[in-house]
Formats: sequence, structure tokens, C-alpha cells
Amino acid sequence: MKFIDQIDIAGRKLLYRVDFNVPLDDGVITDDIRMVAAMPTLQYALEQGAAIILCAHLGKPKGKVVPELSLAPVARRTAELLGVPVELAPDCVGEETRAMAAALLPGQVMMLENLRFYPEEIGKTEEERGDFGKQLAAMADVYVNDAFGVAHRANASVVDVPKYSPICCAGFLIKRELEYLDNVLINPNRPYVCVSGGAKISTKLGILNNLLGKVDDIIVGGAMANTFLLAKGHGVGKSLVEPDLVPDALSIMERARNLGTTLHLPVDFKYAATHTATEAEGVCPATAIPDHSLVLDIGPETINNFKKVLAKARTVVWNGPMGLFETPAFAEGSMAVCRAIADLDDALTIVGGGDTDAVVHMQGVPGKFSFISTGGGSFLQFLEGKDLPAIQALKECMKK
Repeated sequence: MKFIDQIDIAGRKLLYRVDFNVPLDDGVITDDIRMVAAMPTLQYALEQGAAIILCAHLGKPKGKVVPELSLAPVARRTAELLGVPVELAPDCVGEETRAMAAALLPGQVMMLENLRFYPEEIGKTEEERGDFGKQLAAMADVYVNDAFGVAHRANASVVDVPKYSPICCAGFLIKRELEYLDNVLINPNRPYVCVSGGAKISTKLGILNNLLGKVDDIIVGGAMANTFLLAKGHGVGKSLVEPDLVPDALSIMERARNLGTTLHLPVDFKYAATHTATEAEGVCPATAIPDHSLVLDIGPETINNFKKVLAKARTVVWNGPMGLFETPAFAEGSMAVCRAIADLDDALTIVGGGDTDAVVHMQGVPGKFSFISTGGGSFLQFLEGKDLPAIQALKECMKK
């Protein structure tokens, strides 16, 4: 696989896949971090004299034109960030759009309308995706993928366009993501700690199983810890739990023992009667959760235990909060873990996932982490040891 600085793009037209799926509030972008992350590659391409056809998706229009999900505000913000005009096409592959692409000159930028207005973009099979990827590829000389956030999705703009593009490459954002993630999978500095939180163990099984024996410690928090507690024979009250995954939890605990990875589970919790509670009813041991209650954050003893593990770490990968951090009364565990990782001086610290990213920004410490991944699902799939469809497609393209 090649990167954009390894090919000659001067005077060429680039079909440029970006992840500009940003949050909107009444048509106003509320967080442009994904857009800012893509700017270095775009600026490089303009400096090299390329013409750029941007393509992206926004939200889930489910293959229909939804005016509220138009990329118009995204095109305007892109123009502000790049300092050049960005013309929004009326669609993705229509006659007028193809004419705009044909007339595009070096140094100019246009943006296709929301890719997901077309059902073919998200088709599950080649038949469902049809020739949408081929039509997109026909507008450009070079395909550039810098959308790590969708690298795990077999969408037409991700896996089909490379089949019909004479030249393919990845941008600097994908390059940086892969370099950092490779660092945690290949010869990491030790002790190596994985912090895994969030609501469901089902979404983290792949990561936990892949990292057992590779990491020294796994810290488990969030509601996913409840399934481990249930597997150990403890009641979890009304807490969110996945009883059908108890065998998987038992398997993970046994494999951890056999492979030399220490699994750290919560020993106490803050609890309340409902998810909508604004205050904790109290703190309970993990072995004595009240029947009428649900646990919504890790407790003070658990926080201290987790901080001791993290204090020795030289490599940390963190995905998933420790509790219901959106409610201030149940945010302490997530914030404490965040601070403990941020305060590490000589460690490689990597964060991935929207909720985890939100915790980091709530604490105001994004600059204290080595790297914050822009890919949620892609980040998880990479840590599971699975191939990413986007990367495989780029590699196949280079074999032409």
C-alpha cells in the first residue's frame, strides 16, 4: 500500500474519501475535529497542484435524499479550513456533477453530495452496490482514502472505487493511525495496559480475546464488568448485564490466567435506583450490589486500584468509559482514569471511541495523550486483529 506522498499527483484529479461525519445542531457543525484531522493531507494535495473531488457521508439517510443531511455546511467549513472555495455538487454521479468534475482545474476543490443518499453506497453485497463505485472512480485519475473512521465498512466508496481506479493511495491521517496502532501491537513498551469500558462485553469480546497474552494488564470497567461479576457468581441487581455471555466471560478469565495477563475488575461501585438518577444512593462492594439497584460508576476503592495499575504503565490503550459519565454524579470513575492516563510522562497512550474521546475533551486533556484515534469501529476492529476492508482494498489496487 502506498501513501499520497509516494505518488505523483501534480495536475491529477483526486477522488478523495474523507470522514466528515460530524455532529450538526440545526445545520451548524458542533465538533469539527474529524475535519481538522484531514486537513494536512488536503493541504499537501493542493500544494502539489492536484484537483480534489471530496466525497463523504453524513448521518444515516438510508439511501434517500434527506435535505437536513446535506453536506452544504460541511463544504462551507471545509472551505474555511482550507482557505479555498469548495463547490458542492448537486449529487454524486449525475450528469451535472460529472461535468463539474471534468472541468475541475489543479488547485480547485469540489465536494460530492452525501454518499449515503444512494442506497448503493451502503449495499451489503457487490450486487446491491452495483456500479456506484465504478461511476465514482470514473471522475478521477487517483483515488485517495483518508477516512479511517469508515475503514472497517465495506461501502462502495471504500472497497469498490479502488477496483476501478488506476492509482490508489492512503492519506496522512490513515498513515498516522496505522503507525500508532502498529506500535501497540508490535513490540510495545511494557508494562502494557488495556483499559476496556463501556456498556456491553459483546462489543469488546474480539479485543479482549486478541489482547490476552499480548498485554500485561486489562482493566475492565463500565457495565461490561457486570457480566464478569455474574460469571463469578455475584448478583448485579438491576444492572445492565449480558447473561448469555457468561461463558465467554469465564473463558476470558481462564485464558487470562493461562496466558499471563492480569484482569482487574471493579471491587466497588456507586449505585442508584434508575439510570435517570442525578445522585448516587451510595457505594457498595462488587460482591453486595443491592437487588433493587443498578451500578452506574466504579467506586473509590476501584479507582485507587486502577490508578496503581496505570501508574506503572508504559503503553496504554483505552476504549470505553467507566460509568454513566454523562451524569456528573457518575463521571468520577471515567474522569479519574482519564487523568491517570493523561498524567503518565513516558508512556505511549492511545484513545479510541466516541465516548472515550468525549471524556478526554470533558477533562480538557486531549493534548496530553499520544494519539486520539478518529475511528471508533475501525479502531476496535484493528485491535481485534482483523483486516480493515479499506486497507485491503488499497493493497489490492496496488497489485494492478
